[in-house]
Amino acid sequence: MPFKYGIATMTDLPHCFIRSTANIDGVDSRGISADHLPPKWFTKEPEKDPVDEIDEMLRVIENAGQFATEIEEDSVFAFWKALYDRQDIWAKQLNIPPLLAHFGTSLVERALIEAFCRHREQSFHSLLLENAFGIQWESIRPELAESFPKDLLPSRPLESLSIRHTVGLGDFIRESDIPESERLSDGLPQSLEKCIRFYGTKNLKIKVDGKIDSDIKRLEAIAKVFSDLEIQDFAFSVDGNEQFKDVATFKAFWETLRAESDISDFLKGLLFIEQPFHRDVALDDSIGDALKTWTDAPPIIIDESDGEIESMPRALELGYRGTSHKNCKGIFKGIINRAHINLLNRNCGEERYLMSGEDLCNIGPIANHQDCLVQASLGNATVERNGHHYFKGISVFDFELQRNALNSFPHFYTQTSDGYPRLDIRDGELATGDLLATPFGTDDSHFVKTDSPSAKR
Repeated sequence: MPFKYGIATMTDLPHCFIRSTANIDGVDSRGISADHLPPKWFTKEPEKDPVDEIDEMLRVIENAGQFATEIEEDSVFAFWKALYDRQDIWAKQLNIPPLLAHFGTSLVERALIEAFCRHREQSFHSLLLENAFGIQWESIRPELAESFPKDLLPSRPLESLSIRHTVGLGDFIRESDIPESERLSDGLPQSLEKCIRFYGTKNLKIKVDGKIDSDIKRLEAIAKVFSDLEIQDFAFSVDGNEQFKDVATFKAFWETLRAESDISDFLKGLLFIEQPFHRDVALDDSIGDALKTWTDAPPIIIDESDGEIESMPRALELGYRGTSHKNCKGIFKGIINRAHINLLNRNCGEERYLMSGEDLCNIGPIANHQDCLVQASLGNATVERNGHHYFKGISVFDFELQRNALNSFPHFYTQTSDGYPRLDIRDGELATGDLLATPFGTDDSHFVKTDSPSAKR
């Protein structure tokens, strides 16, 4: 199903798998990671050919993989930091944006964490709490010095995630909105109206394009759906998609929305606003000066601007309320950001600062598993999770892999009427117990065969 986000509409894209072998304590252990290669997200340049952007993503992945073969360290964290630093220097020399550069770092990082968890035969969360990864907090954030993961992170991972269903800019709101020529018959709901009934959705992520008249009309239609279905306890985030270049313009946009009587009550369910400002200006002093004088501003977090280790502290200094976590931005960076947020909230005595869980249209059987597992371990209770919906579950993969996913993760997946697996979202919740029982979200059946005819570079 087409997914419109920001300046792009996605209809197809490559999915990349990384396999690694890490020598740990003299023993070889294998790891795996995966992700989409999505044009127009890591860099938003309208004139650039999407194929060239995909080549750039492959380039940063392959470069990080090459650096990884040259590194030997005493801990997983030290290995990641050495890789991060080398990739960072290389990227800066070539003017490659950090968000893109460290996509490559993150894929190697994920595969290494997988290998380590398998080697230790323990779960990611248990290893995290005992600091088996060797995280050196003070080397990244002095504020966290003398703290341990067990002091700042949840003692237990979440056994379910509350799913925020993304309403893409091109998504149909009502069943009656779908032209017959665009109606799908793949066993999944297509309109928001039907998704709410099908998945038990109560939480949304609503994308806006900054055009006030069309955004108001669309928000009115969404609010009416919830009203007609008599759903009261809903919540939602708004994704600004970097549509604004300054605070004044966004503030005028937001105040206009609040003044609309037909959606004013609906807006009371707002959780936060994600990245309304373009990454070119989002962390500028001018944004901070304006945010600090906006006394009744809604909670605003960064997403695409969270490209470097120090991006979130910079954002908090400017007046933002937090950031998002996606594995593609880095697991250890996300762990450190989550710990930092928890410390700040503890010190101020309220949940003022926040971390959301987002997904970049993630799908299984590797990428989504690992991302959900990390979200649960960090305590990110509300998570965007739409990939299975736009990409028709995991039907793209061969039958054996689909069958293994259903057999190995029976509470995470269910079979559609068309016979392929999709996420088993019930009453808007996704159970994570099957993932928590694994070292890092996968089992042996999910390793891609290198000699498979379908395995491509």
